[in-house]
Amino acid sequence: MRLVTRGCLDGLACAALIDHAERLSGVSLASPGDITDETFDVQPGDILANLPYHNGCLKWFNHHSVTRSYETPPHRFEGRYGLAPSTARLVYDYYLHDNPGFNFFDDLVNETDRFHNAQLNIEDVTDPSGYVLLGFTLDPGAGTAGYEDYFALVLDTLRDGTLEELMMREEVRERVRIVEEDRKRYLAAMRRVSRLEDRVIVSDLREAEALPVGNRFLIYTLFPEATASLRIAWGPERESVVASAGHSLFNRNCSVHVGGLMSKYGGGGHKGAGATPLDRDSANEAIQELIDKLNGSPVSASP
Repeated sequence: MRLVTRGCLDGLACAALIDHAERLSGVSLASPGDITDETFDVQPGDILANLPYHNGCLKWFNHHSVTRSYETPPHRFEGRYGLAPSTARLVYDYYLHDNPGFNFFDDLVNETDRFHNAQLNIEDVTDPSGYVLLGFTLDPGAGTAGYEDYFALVLDTLRDGTLEELMMREEVRERVRIVEEDRKRYLAAMRRVSRLEDRVIVSDLREAEALPVGNRFLIYTLFPEATASLRIAWGPERESVVASAGHSLFNRNCSVHVGGLMSKYGGGGHKGAGATPLDRDSANEAIQELIDKLNGSPVSASP
């Protein structure tokens, strides 16, 4: 039985929980686009977590309120789908009755809830520690290479060890060093490619050089008056553009349902964050529409 999940803190927590309950044969990492575009081979017996539904899977767990998917989940399926701070919380609740030993993972799940529901304070962003710091080192969007091998190492250590033991691993300490040392360079680079349009931070990375490592929430420290952000980057082979948006952690006055907004362009997400691919030729027009809508009226969760 294989788990297919995303290479982030939520995916890690899902993997640790499901492995404890099911004894997985392996873990593979994929993005939502890999599932919806059918570029990832979902095999019979696979468990999907924190990803769109695929009718070839055995079980499915997902907490995103809006997810673009070519497959519609049946009325009854194995697993759990619904609004929750993280997919790990749904996995935890699903398996808890038959796995009283899950309390070993309480801190991991609680911190994953906080991290992926963006319930962080400014100290978590500027001086992170514990599972929050680990989450930043796992973020594949932070710019560090080889994250699949790193994800496997972290998961293997957490199977039998503690967070303290994990954070002492040479590979983890190196990731932490990179994240911490490049924070100032990252902020300087993001300032160069970012602008404030009314209450939305727009960061256009399409013409930028490779960014230093940095966590995605740091941008809100540069523009404390902003209520949301929109990050624009090239998709694979520069054949498309990817737009990612989120609510500010520190100025929580954006009422737009980001996942609902992104679903209207073919993407998805949840209330506070989401992403969508955009056609390369019409991307600039769509980007301006996204900026206007993030600055404007609320958008419902339904596509």
